[in-house]
Amino acid sequence: MESYSYDDGGMTRHLPRISPHRDNLSNDLAFAPGGNCAYDANGHAPSGAGRKPFIKPYTGSWRPNSPGLGRPRCGLRHGCNACALLLALLLIGVEFTGCGSSTPPSASAPSIASFTADPASITSGTSSTLSWMTSGATSIAITPGTFTSTSATGTTSVSPTATTTYTLTATNTVSSTTATATVTVAAASGPLAITTTSCPGGIQGAAYAGCTLVATGGSPPYTYSVIENDNVPPLPEGMSLDATTGAISSSLIGGQGTYTPEFEVTDSTKATATQNISLAINGNNAFLANIFPATSIFHHRVDAATTGLPVDTSPAAPMYSGYLPETVKPFFGNNSGAPFPNGIPAIEVPYNQPDVSVTTTVYQSYFTSGPIPAYAPVEGTSNSTGDRHVLVYLEPNGSSSAPALYEMWQGIYEGGPWTDSSNALWPNVSTNALTPQGMGTSDAAGLPVAPLLVNADEVIGTGTPTSPNGTIQHPIRFTLNHMLNYWVWPATQTAGVGSCTAAGGSAIPVESEISQSSPPESCTMSGAAGEIYRLMASVATPACVATSPQAAIIITAFRNYGIILADNGDSGGLIGTPDARWNDNDLSCLTSLTLGDFEPVNVSSLMVSNDSGATSP
Repeated sequence: MESYSYDDGGMTRHLPRISPHRDNLSNDLAFAPGGNCAYDANGHAPSGAGRKPFIKPYTGSWRPNSPGLGRPRCGLRHGCNACALLLALLLIGVEFTGCGSSTPPSASAPSIASFTADPASITSGTSSTLSWMTSGATSIAITPGTFTSTSATGTTSVSPTATTTYTLTATNTVSSTTATATVTVAAASGPLAITTTSCPGGIQGAAYAGCTLVATGGSPPYTYSVIENDNVPPLPEGMSLDATTGAISSSLIGGQGTYTPEFEVTDSTKATATQNISLAINGNNAFLANIFPATSIFHHRVDAATTGLPVDTSPAAPMYSGYLPETVKPFFGNNSGAPFPNGIPAIEVPYNQPDVSVTTTVYQSYFTSGPIPAYAPVEGTSNSTGDRHVLVYLEPNGSSSAPALYEMWQGIYEGGPWTDSSNALWPNVSTNALTPQGMGTSDAAGLPVAPLLVNADEVIGTGTPTSPNGTIQHPIRFTLNHMLNYWVWPATQTAGVGSCTAAGGSAIPVESEISQSSPPESCTMSGAAGEIYRLMASVATPACVATSPQAAIIITAFRNYGIILADNGDSGGLIGTPDARWNDNDLSCLTSLTLGDFEPVNVSSLMVSNDSGATSP
């Protein structure tokens, strides 16, 4: 092997010529004394070149100092102690790149200095922070999940529901590097439970302020739902529950009264827990006073003192004697029907409310489409197996369209369209027009339901629930176990029992109208549909009205406007709207009265036509 010699402090030393990385290079290397280096045409280094060598980790290429020259060589001369270091570097694979010039360092793989989770152990339902420090990376990704970043250092929060190992991948154009961090998840302490026990109330026709259910224990994540069965109500119409967040919301509440649905939470292991929470909704029913003109029989006083209207002495008029001991029972209220709202609700919709399809399955149908919104409240709620009346008042549009009343019996919302068992329509309630005789409506007497309901707005007036100052200016709808199988004005239909005979003994066809001015000779049953009864003047006002201001206003209406027999049901059942503003203890004062305290009123002198509710002056 060719070698070079040099004098090292009086000692002659010999070094071989070195050809490092011969697979990539053909040039031999040596060192100049004191690190001086240059090239001549023969590859020798003349003295005094005065250039310092450059070194770098070998990358597989050679960059000569003077392109175009012959094979570059560095001559080794005296005093080259420094060259020993460079020679050692060459022997371990460090490239000598020439004198006075070098190439930039080539790119290398990214590195990860740290990747940690803090805290490394969490309780289910809480979070941990992942932190990283990297260099040389152009992008960062963390899995499982979709998190990415271009920051060399940073943090992100994670909330695993089970013990999870996260992988950090740092990437650049050369390659990628990974590191892992594990978050250990322990089950939450305690059993699964919904800790929310109450929610704010609301107002029919307005947006809901909101309520969020909170659950603890078990193994998150949680899923929230409302139990659907005949034993509990759903949310008030128009309200919804977010299954993921537990948020209860509504842009427009349709329901009224107090609903106590049963909420359920399900955790990741399918364990469940329930909680009943009441949602108290104030009604918004002042519009009911606008249904039918002031001249209607439905707004006419019947007290003897101001009208002189006589007692109806027809054998068809009095209530069946077996019912007279029954007390008046308020079939409406606040919590009296818990967990369901108690009463028949009604709602007002704008004149441009879109029509939807309505399919009637049993009895008469006045309309096959109508402005019935999805949020229209249902009597007893959609979970009820009862009458499920749906009452919708359509606002007028100035002189362009009239106010109308749509009523359904056994209404069921079908996810857009509705079905019912019967329905009725009063296309213009600014007139006194009644429905056709014998055709029927959504109640057994062929009467409208909505304007005959006692409602909290008219009782409270401009006062408060505890200090009401309103008045009721219509007869209030009530029920008997059985009505007579005839009707009197202003009713237009019946569904009852018994029969009557005319003077001379001829039978009067059942399910027909009879006249108060020309009454039957005899009847096997009494209490005709549409008969109005007033509280007798001789009956003392119950003492409980002193502490029952709501009941006091209703009892005053018994004297002035009476009660009207509208349907079959519990004897003495007084029908009104559900409303969170009713005071159930207050309303219980009504039970101090019995049906025997009322007398039938002959209103035949007021009738203009049996097809109209108008009254003569």
